[in-house]
Amino acid sequence: MTMQNKLTVQALQWTGSALKVLDQRQLPEKIVYDEYTDAEGLTEAIASMRVRGAPAIGIAAAYGVALSVRKHYAQSNHWRQKVAADIAMLAKSRPTAVNLFWALDQMKVKLAKSLDNPPAAVLACAERIHSDDIAANHKMGELGADILAGAKGVMTHCNAGALATGGYGTALGVIRSAYQRQRINIYAGETRPWLQGARLTVWELAQDGIASTLIADSAAAWLMKSGAIDWIVVGADRIAANGDAANKIGTYSLAVLAKQHGVKLMVVAPITTIDWKIDNGDQIEIEQRNPDELLPACYVGEGSLVSAWNPVFDVTPAELISAIVTERGVILNPAEHGVRSLKNAI
Repeated sequence: MTMQNKLTVQALQWTGSALKVLDQRQLPEKIVYDEYTDAEGLTEAIASMRVRGAPAIGIAAAYGVALSVRKHYAQSNHWRQKVAADIAMLAKSRPTAVNLFWALDQMKVKLAKSLDNPPAAVLACAERIHSDDIAANHKMGELGADILAGAKGVMTHCNAGALATGGYGTALGVIRSAYQRQRINIYAGETRPWLQGARLTVWELAQDGIASTLIADSAAAWLMKSGAIDWIVVGADRIAANGDAANKIGTYSLAVLAKQHGVKLMVVAPITTIDWKIDNGDQIEIEQRNPDELLPACYVGEGSLVSAWNPVFDVTPAELISAIVTERGVILNPAEHGVRSLKNAI
């Protein structure tokens, strides 16, 4: 484990022989990187939420495949079967983030075509997925900032920043780009039960010298009623073809509240987050995590009468979304159009 330069926010760092993962469970008190050299370790890192955020999960999985090929190619004539087993293991690490499955599919295609030097070919593919994500983040940042022109205040939920991506961020990328053009007031919900807003978002913004205001999740409606914000800007883990979007639990609540108060909602995500195979949000699998993550220790144990319901995501219907921003373009009022027009956009 090594300590990071506190001014550089990077969730993932490829060393040439290992993937360094910033353990986001320990932020902001400790900045600790763990190094992983095999797919098994990265599967556990994703499942345990050391690495989180749909784009970052996909990138980590891609490096996991590259590490698997490097490990098995030199050791066995049956290396392809062993790599396939590692890919299947990585696919089970988190169910909702479609970027995970997209990245694994990209790696499988590259693997099938790689005859001369498979380890080098799949590593190059993982590195391209990583660099493409950073470039997409910057593009989305500019497109989203165009829409936010003139806004006096924005609110975000969970963490959709550099910590959740290859770098820069989706929702926070838009907020960063907008802030560079014009100082705006930024509010972050704490995001129960994992506190990604309190532990990650406001910390990440502070690393960039950007001031923000943390609020309790339950204060969002009163904030909107005060007139302090014009937009809510969030990321997504999966978007259906009709524009319904799955994001961190609590996003749907904010969308309903925004409708009541005349506040607009922007969803920012790379094109890889769109699941073209599903027509609407009813088909999105919602991950249920261990109730013990939510329950105080005194309620955990045999005979306890207190249980917990712990869905990690909810789905916001397209009719509550004002804009979906991707690196390929923007869809305004997605309830009218869906997102299929982006499929072949340049």
